[in-house]
Amino acid sequence: MNPELHVVFGAGQVGYPLAQQLLATGRRVRIAKRSAGGVPPGCESAVGDAADPSFCASAVAGATVVYHCMNPPYDARIWADVLPRYMDNLIAASGRGGARLVALDNVYMLGRPHGRALNEDSPINPSSRKGAIRARVAARLFDAHHRGEVLATSGRASDFYGPGGTQTGLGDFFWPRVLGGGRAYMPFSLDAIHTYHYIPDVAAGLAVLGCAGPEVYGRPWMLPCVPAGTLRDLVTRIAVHLERPIKVAQVPSWVISTAGLLVPLMGELAEMAYQWQEPFVIDDSQFRARFDTRPADVDVAAAETARWAVQHYRSVPTAA
Repeated sequence: MNPELHVVFGAGQVGYPLAQQLLATGRRVRIAKRSAGGVPPGCESAVGDAADPSFCASAVAGATVVYHCMNPPYDARIWADVLPRYMDNLIAASGRGGARLVALDNVYMLGRPHGRALNEDSPINPSSRKGAIRARVAARLFDAHHRGEVLATSGRASDFYGPGGTQTGLGDFFWPRVLGGGRAYMPFSLDAIHTYHYIPDVAAGLAVLGCAGPEVYGRPWMLPCVPAGTLRDLVTRIAVHLERPIKVAQVPSWVISTAGLLVPLMGELAEMAYQWQEPFVIDDSQFRARFDTRPADVDVAAAETARWAVQHYRSVPTAA
């Protein structure tokens, strides 16, 4: 008897470790992505563009569960174009094939917390262009579920860090400078209380949802996370395991705003600054209670992040 087939769209920061975790549980895993290579040993591979409905249909053939872990470039214009197409195509392909659909999502659609922790019951109230796009795409997913077109859920997370997190705040713009002995510059407050999701916890949470019964579908879940803290504290913990100090400073907000006029990425970051202007806290208690799942210990996460960074960036030119 063949094991269940789980199809993961996207083999990036979360899709790759998710595939590894599913393989470890004895599932068959197929990764669907735009280019060949870059998949864990033991995975099947499907190469194509998820914006193509026919590719999605062929990639999910025989699947029990489909995971949407794709995230296009950090640009609201690109998101507005491709995110709805990705979601519509995966809804249609999963629904026709009888597969459950698990979507990785962020919390942009919830907007400003206004002094409250964000959980599954927080209202959809985006305060950014990217948040409005995410809200529309999430509505497509759950509207399709409630119409009976697909059995769907989503796992939501705040900002990532950890092994594989090259495109996070503690990634390509951080580690080459740190490992070269220089100072890293962060675009947001180092001392704001903020939830940071450890990437292996995100992958593990998605695997839990994908392997759960249909009763947990039809609603979003906040993925496992440790209590919110500051970025400065997180960096300090990582530095202990790096066995060297990490010099880090905040870029003034006016610099980010001004740079946004010339550098598109800076403009995209500027509109998300509200997340560091007051405590930005994710409450994962519903997930913990339902699945009896706990995130990794903060010091274990810090040690693994330091180990990965040294290994991954040792061949990358450093900056002083």
